[in-house]
Amino acid sequence: MSTDNAYAELGLAPGASEAEVKAAWRRLVSLWHPDRNSSASAVQKMQRLNEALERISHAGFARTVTRPRPEPPPPPTPPPEPARTIHRKIELSLDEAALGCTRTVSGRYGGRCASCAGLGWHASGGHCRACAGSGAVRRASMYNWFGTPVECEACRGGGIARRPCTDCGATGKLAVQRFRVGVRIPQGVRDGDLLRATALSSAGEHLAIELRVVVRRHEFLELFEDGTLRCEVPVDGFAWIAGHEIEVPALGGPRLLRLQRTQLVYRIAAEGFPRERRGPRGDLCITVRPLFPDALHAEQQALLDRLIATGVARDGRPLQPQLRDWQRRMRSPRKGR
Repeated sequence: MSTDNAYAELGLAPGASEAEVKAAWRRLVSLWHPDRNSSASAVQKMQRLNEALERISHAGFARTVTRPRPEPPPPPTPPPEPARTIHRKIELSLDEAALGCTRTVSGRYGGRCASCAGLGWHASGGHCRACAGSGAVRRASMYNWFGTPVECEACRGGGIARRPCTDCGATGKLAVQRFRVGVRIPQGVRDGDLLRATALSSAGEHLAIELRVVVRRHEFLELFEDGTLRCEVPVDGFAWIAGHEIEVPALGGPRLLRLQRTQLVYRIAAEGFPRERRGPRGDLCITVRPLFPDALHAEQQALLDRLIATGVARDGRPLQPQLRDWQRRMRSPRKGR
């Protein structure tokens, strides 16, 4: 009897566990044991059941392999607390503040020695030996027999015994360190905003960088609180009448604007400054100021005369209905005059 046939004899699928095999064998034995089953095939069935159990036992019971649960990843190590905070200003153009940019911030710094609190020395305890704790010593002079009292150099007049600080070489100051870090400037930062970054100094010291934003005034555009950018643009009066295109200042560079002789104020949606940091942009508001020459030269005057003539019919009356009505009213006799 093969192993697969042995499992089938017990009504099991190959690979059943030891507990499943023994439970199936006991259940079938209780049905086919000759003491309980008087059929002629009971003895033969019992033999096959015992053979099946023996065959599976020799082949080895299937074992349930318990795989170890993967250990959860260790929690991320929190970044070390900055040893110091460096304060800097970062100057941006209006375009950089509105559209965002990446700037490199670098510098160097010194500082007082933390070990001696910037003093350059540590108290040893007890009185200074040089001045016996008085803080002053006498300096002999040829005119004063007892000498002139001066400050004790050993204790700097403190009267306490000292030893120099080895961490800073008795200077009280640390060596100058350098730092350099790339900072991503988000869209919509305003003048006076505070940005934060972290950096590593040349000595491996963790630094907190605080950047105070300074936004330079734009040459043409004026920023308002709601993100609107306003600009007054002088234009050629004849170009305004003709509906020409002109270049107007905008964030990211000049853009084209089609003039209309019936319009002096133009509002361009979503071309202004972000209303809030990383938020939608306001509008760009352009006010045009048509300019005409104070005096016309002969050619300009001739062209204007020709242009005026195109608005008059052969009978001398204006083609414009409003002008015709005005002239009719002016020439008609009025009562009471």
